[in-house]
Amino acid sequence: MQWDFVTDIILYASFAVLAVFIVLGAIQLFQKKSLKKVDRALTAMFPPLVIMTAIYFIFDKIWILNTRPNGSGEPSFPSSHAMAVATIFGMTALALPKYIKSKPLRITLYTIMLILLILVCIGRVASGMHWATDVACGLVFAFILVILYYLISKPSKKETKHE
Repeated sequence: MQWDFVTDIILYASFAVLAVFIVLGAIQLFQKKSLKKVDRALTAMFPPLVIMTAIYFIFDKIWILNTRPNGSGEPSFPSSHAMAVATIFGMTALALPKYIKSKPLRITLYTIMLILLILVCIGRVASGMHWATDVACGLVFAFILVILYYLISKPSKKETKHE
């Protein structure tokens, strides 16, 4: 098994999950004709994703702190696969209760996302693409981005009173 290939597939799968949210947001925007009326759970994904992209470019193009253990000389810190998958799946886990009411289905999806994230973390190190510290720091960045998403996406006290 080629770990690099497996981790790429999981990364693309996380992008597909993100695409579902983008389409859902676009549909809401089209129907409601106002960005303010689109679910906060969807619009709140934008700032963490912009910051994640900035982190990627900073450490991949400007401030290279580490290179890959496979000797390729390519930047490896932080693991963008781990950061992206953990950020997207983390935001998805927080958004799911709004869109999927079945608790058993949500638990199943949470479990699948966790298993896929673990495979990415193990696979990036096993393939020689990253050091364990690269993956760990990618997860730390993702954790911070998911907390940011949580803070942005939670309803304000004013919104909670109107529901």
